Amino acid sequence: MEAFVQVIMQRLGPFGIGLLMFLENVFPPIPSELIMPLAGYLATRGDMNILVVIGAGTIGSLLGTLPWYYLGRRLGHHGVRRLAENHGRWLTMSPSDVDAASDRFKRHGNSSVMLGRLIPTVRTLISVPAGVANMPLGRFLLFSSIGTLLWTAALALAGYLLGQAYSTIQDYVDPVSTMVLIILVGYYIYRVVTSKKESK
Repeated sequence: MEAFVQVIMQRLGPFGIGLLMFLENVFPPIPSELIMPLAGYLATRGDMNILVVIGAGTIGSLLGTLPWYYLGRRLGHHGVRRLAENHGRWLTMSPSDVDAASDRFKRHGNSSVMLGRLIPTVRTLISVPAGVANMPLGRFLLFSSIGTLLWTAALALAGYLLGQAYSTIQDYVDPVSTMVLIILVGYYIYRVVTSKKESK
């Protein structure tokens, strides 16, 4: 997987970083924990500027939040809840998950969007209750941008600071990232198989 990510970045440059981070938010095929450190490492070789790397990752990730935000905004709480009732088996999202996310957003509001962008798995889903609550788009983008920038910068700088040491450990990165993907897919299958429809 590491080789695939590196090829995309080398062929498409900053656009490739943005594209991978966008996809990671819409439907996480490759974790940002792999994308951004590798992009930071490529910056040490002079392939890209580290600020461009951070900017591309932030923009791509931020754009990836919008489909979920607009889904929540368009359907509203009851619509998202019905979606979870009818298709929650495949989305691994139950109506109670929707209720819990909405309750958390109501309690913490802006900070939940910003801090949620720093937490794996929550990073994508936090956009839904923000849309459901009709959080103004400008405010949503502002707090999402802060959290996203902190997250992508930390990961990119980690790869950048490792510098040439990254080449020493990159032989371990690909099998580890592949294992992470296998675990995520296995967990998804487990959730689908064991999912039970909640009573209304």
